[in-house]
Amino acid sequence: MANWVSAGSVKSLQEEKAKVIKGGIGVFYHEGDFYAVDNRCPHMGFPLHTGSLCDGILTCHWHHARFDVCSGGTLDPWADDVPVYETKEENGELWVNQAITVSDKKEKYKQRLMKGLEQNLGLVIAKSVVGLINADVPAQEIIKIGIQFGTTHRNHGWGPGLTILTAMSNSLPKLDTQGRIQALYQGLRRVAGDCAGQPPKHLTGPLSGFSGNADRLKTWYRNCTEVRDSQGAERIVLTAVESGMPDEEISSMMMTAATDHFYMDAGHLLDFHNKAFEAAELADTGLKKSIFASLTPLFSNAVRSEELHSWQAPVNLVTPLKAAFQEIDRLPFPEDPVPFDEKELLEVILSDQPITMIHALTETFKNGASPVKVAQIVSLAAAERIVRFHIQNDFNDWITVLHTFTHAHAVHESLRRTNEPALIRAVYHAAVSVYLDRFLNIPSTKRPVGQKEDEPLIADDFLKILDIQQQVNEAGQWAANYLHQSKDTDALFNTLGHALLREDADFHSYQMYEAASREFDLWSGEGEAEGNTLAEYAQETMIIAAARYLAAHAPTAREIPRVGKIAWRLHYGEKLFEENES
Repeated sequence: MANWVSAGSVKSLQEEKAKVIKGGIGVFYHEGDFYAVDNRCPHMGFPLHTGSLCDGILTCHWHHARFDVCSGGTLDPWADDVPVYETKEENGELWVNQAITVSDKKEKYKQRLMKGLEQNLGLVIAKSVVGLINADVPAQEIIKIGIQFGTTHRNHGWGPGLTILTAMSNSLPKLDTQGRIQALYQGLRRVAGDCAGQPPKHLTGPLSGFSGNADRLKTWYRNCTEVRDSQGAERIVLTAVESGMPDEEISSMMMTAATDHFYMDAGHLLDFHNKAFEAAELADTGLKKSIFASLTPLFSNAVRSEELHSWQAPVNLVTPLKAAFQEIDRLPFPEDPVPFDEKELLEVILSDQPITMIHALTETFKNGASPVKVAQIVSLAAAERIVRFHIQNDFNDWITVLHTFTHAHAVHESLRRTNEPALIRAVYHAAVSVYLDRFLNIPSTKRPVGQKEDEPLIADDFLKILDIQQQVNEAGQWAANYLHQSKDTDALFNTLGHALLREDADFHSYQMYEAASREFDLWSGEGEAEGNTLAEYAQETMIIAAARYLAAHAPTAREIPRVGKIAWRLHYGEKLFEENES
């Protein structure tokens, strides 16, 4: 009887109909029987004993969630089942067994997460993430569930939701516990939103009996993507995986096709490819087919920038680019890269002389420079455009400079993953896009210079700035001042992450935070920032760019992160319904 607790006399309970006893258990007398359930509504914690019980259905009076009082099962998918307790009568007294059957919490939360994804239920997703994290389930396992769902439940293929989820998974080391939960929840919620109302993705399958080599598959794949044949391309990708082609070769095949045309879909196509390959590194081998196959539909309607007027007039950029590609065609990656003047190349990329810039890139590559390092300089130039973005520009132009930066970052990361020579073309694409964005720096905002403050700056103070609209320059100046006073960039990136995750952020804001933080880290690698003025300048650029971009898109209604906070508070038993409006 150790776990049994008295609920009172049977007679008094029959008269009261509903009562709360020790342990927060609601006891009900209904249709001649006694029932005991957890008195906290599993939806948002409202006391169930204040609800109504009719025909065996217990209804919560806050959001009208309905439960079978006998089994605890819910009729509403957005509410969890309520735990039930065993009861017995002895000598006119009712006893309730406080011990409930212990189920596998980890498996339960995983199942609930899948239901939340299938039904696109934000609170269910959030509560599942909180439960899984507190059950010590590794974040990678949670991410895999989202990747598997997103690549198999969206016929249109890889989308913004999976990109956000992968970006947030990359950002987890930058965040504290609350930030990590918000990052996972928001990434998974975006995946669910992308898949809502979409037909599932059914793989076509590999070519049966294929006995050719990798080069043949690569040729076929490029031919299919050239004519926008996504189904043919999918079968070739699946054949490549089935035949055991190494991931690096598959990446080479797909990235070559992704750069056969210029800056496709404003850089999104290559950016999505990069994120998909990052996701493949996180996921199981069994998910690679669905991940890689999710990329082939992107070619169907992708815009090819060489067909756009802006790439052909008033300056014809297409012809000199094609000539440059012929010069560097199949140029091997240098085994021992030759250093080059990085500052000089940065200035050329940011100039208004595109033909000179194209020639400079070509000579730099021909002289044996590292394509990875050149791509890093282009990414820095793209971030500089955001730092110098004038707030008198049209608001939507923020997305233009963002596209260039995230594309340049994707090129940089992709070149670090594979040494496919054809991918060097994407460095040119990104550099030309930096040139085309020059008008967004006319007039140019003055780059903020760090100044000494009377009081020490605390990273969390940045959030107060973003409580007011259009504090773009103020946010950039604050970031510069902070870097002037403090070296605690870990705290700063955690705060920038919270600045992102406390808003109803759009797709591009997630991209901005992840790309800036990653580029910051890459400038820190191998002791590069130690005594290197360009590296220090680059790191400052990434932080100021992120601060300005996030400030431009804040504040919002903040409804999405509020759901994540509710899930956290419910998990720890807080009574949301008792709050008073201030």
